[in-house]
This record gives sequence, structure tokens and C-alpha cells, in this order.
Amino acid sequence: MSASIEAGLAPYAMHAGQSRGRRYPEPAAQARTEFQRDRDRIVHSTAFRRLEYKTQVFVNHEGDLFRTRLTHSLEVAQIARAIARNLRVNEDLVEAISLAHDLGHTPFGHAGQDALHEAMKPHGGFEHNLQSLRVVDELEERYGAFNGLNLTFETREGILKHCSLEHARTLGELGLRFIERRQPSLEAQIANLADEIAYNNHDVDDGLRSGLITLKQIEAIPLFARHAGEVRREFHDIADRRMIHETTRRMINALIVDLIGETRRRIAAVAPRSIDDVRAAPALVAFSDTMRADADALKRFLSEQLYRHYQVMRMTEKSRRIVRDLFAAFRDEPRLLPTDHRQRVETEGPRAIADYVAGMTDRYAIREHRRLFTVGEG
Repeated sequence: MSASIEAGLAPYAMHAGQSRGRRYPEPAAQARTEFQRDRDRIVHSTAFRRLEYKTQVFVNHEGDLFRTRLTHSLEVAQIARAIARNLRVNEDLVEAISLAHDLGHTPFGHAGQDALHEAMKPHGGFEHNLQSLRVVDELEERYGAFNGLNLTFETREGILKHCSLEHARTLGELGLRFIERRQPSLEAQIANLADEIAYNNHDVDDGLRSGLITLKQIEAIPLFARHAGEVRREFHDIADRRMIHETTRRMINALIVDLIGETRRRIAAVAPRSIDDVRAAPALVAFSDTMRADADALKRFLSEQLYRHYQVMRMTEKSRRIVRDLFAAFRDEPRLLPTDHRQRVETEGPRAIADYVAGMTDRYAIREHRRLFTVGEG
């Protein structure tokens, strides 16, 4: 089954039959490749469903039209599959990585992550990539034979986009590439940049929809201005809302096309013959220098004008306070925790509290904070 599905893949793609396997051996899947099985396990996981109520910039209750971690993950998977198909690498693996890459994110996006990292500094800190790995390795409880989802090495490798050397030394084979400064598979590299394409462009859309950034501001950014100009020349009387969608669509397409072209050029220069050659080479998936500069200018704009907008900063500070308060309350009095989590604290200490808080959705964290700190709630 695997051989027929993957017959058209390039020799340097990751083939399911070459996988380094799972932490716990299982019989081969009957009607799926191993990477399709990974994808299906991720989609059916509890952590994946929770992404519907976790956000990046806008807190979940602020509006129904803003993107959530779930819609973001689906958009990353769609972009990544398009790139993988054009480069003849494994679409199923790139989709599995894309769908799982945010499973360990805290409520309230980076604000929650920063607060939880600060609270966990005496206990090893908190890294959301490591937490995503922890979710799929340990925290999901769905199977009788093992904790976690028991995913393949290659999917787990792609989920762990970044890792400190201190933590890498504790991860065995999975952490070696950070220590040896080697690359992951092309599929993992694709998922990483598809994530960037998705969140930058969709934060533009959400930022304009919210009114926190304006068309006048963003039209000073070359990547947006170039495509907005094309749209207006082609559709003279187009309304702003439709113009924004059309411009964003064209920006995403331009980034994808550039990424495919530059990656093909790099692959041709290195001429990898196997996945081992990919791992030993410099990063092969990349934008051209010109597009990289344009993408970085967009990222700087979003950082300065959207993520540091005073209204976003107010919600960011509230979010940090909620996460800090919850962690401190559970640390100081573990009996406030549900029974199963309280039992884990007895054996695992503060890490189990971090697991509980990180697993919360935005709205659940807000509700828990009210129950604990507001008189009359319960």
C-alpha cells in the first residue's frame, strides 16, 4: 500500500517505509501509510479539538471571525501540502506535522506561553514546541497500550521545530540534530515555513478586519503594496474588504511560488540522493533573498503595529495575569485541581500544573480564573 501511494516521490523525500518507527512497536497499518496513520491520530486527538478555542492575537471571545489555532493549523496544512506536491515530497508527513505543530500552545497565544515559561523557570521552563511533543508523547490518553499518540519519529521530529540545547540533550535520538546542527526532513522544513506564510498573511487579514491596523499603514509595506496595486488596477471599483482578501490571496501565492522556486534551485545545487543527504545539507527549503527581505518587512510591521498595539497589549497583560494567577494558585494549593491532575502533581510536581494550564482553552482559562478569584463564581 505504502509503495503505491508514494511511487511518485523524489528520492530525497521521506518515504513511510524508511521511517525510524514508533516509540512503541505496533503492527503495520492495513489501509494507510504510517504517516497517514499519524495524521488521523492527530485529527482525532483531544488537543486538536481544543485548538478551536485557542487563539494567537485575538482572544477567543473577541469575535467569531478571527482565526483560531485550529483554523490556522488547517491553513498551514493546506499551504504545506501544495508546496510538498510541487517538490515531490511526502504530503502525508507534511500534513501530519502541520496539523500537530501547535498542539502544545497555551491559551492566549504567546502571552500565555511567556507567562507559563516565567512561572516554570525554576523547573526547567516552558517551550511550546516541547509541549507539543509532550502532548503527542505523553498527555493524550486514548490507547490502552501506551500514553500519547505513539507517532512516528519523523512526525515527532517535525513537531519539534526549535529546542534549547539543554532540553535537546534529554531527548535522545530526537534531540541529536540540534546538538549536531543537522537539518530535519524537507517535509519538516516545509511545514515550518508554511506556518510563517499562514500566520503573517492571516494576521494581516485579521488585523485589518479588527481595525487595529489600517490600509494606509500597511500599504507602506512593499509586499502588500505591490499586490494591492495589481488588484486595484485589475478591479477599479473593488470594495476594501474584497480588495484585502484578493491581495492576501495573491501574497500567499507569491510566497509559495517563490519558496518552491528557491527550494528547487537549492536542491539542484546540492543534488541530495536520500533523506540522509537532506539532513547533512544546509537548509534547503527557503525563500529567495528578495522575498525573504519582503517577508521580514511584513513581520516587523505586524510586530510593531499589531502585536504592540495598545489594545492588544492590554489583552496581552490580562492574559499573562490569568496564566500567572492560575499557575500560582494551583502550585500553592494543589487541592484546587481536579482529582486526576492533583494526583499527577503528587508524582510529577509543577510540570503537571503546567500541563493542566497549557491545555486550557482561552475561554476555559477565563472561566477558571473567575471561579478561583471572583466572589460569587463557582
